[in-house]
Amino acid sequence: VQDWGTPESVTEIRSFLGLSGYYRRFIEGFSKIALPLTQLTRKSQAFVWDDKCEKSFQELKRRLTSAPVLILPNPKESFVVYCD
Repeated sequence: VQDWGTPESVTEIRSFLGLSGYYRRFIEGFSKIALPLTQLTRKSQAFVWDDKCEKSFQELKRRLTSAPVLILPNPKESFVVYCD
């Protein structure tokens, strides 16, 4: 994800949003952060990559790759499960 280059088409934006959207419940404010990218996927919207899009893209990448990062537990080590 950190090496993901700047999207150059609507298809590439949809691909990135598909991946990041899978983890949306773990990213607070996902919809607001992703809004500039989501707007570019509309048929009536011209593809113009601006500073808002770049900031949105970089922020989503940062949140996907910074702590806490979701991983599978190692069954050979102890871990604690919390639930509500």
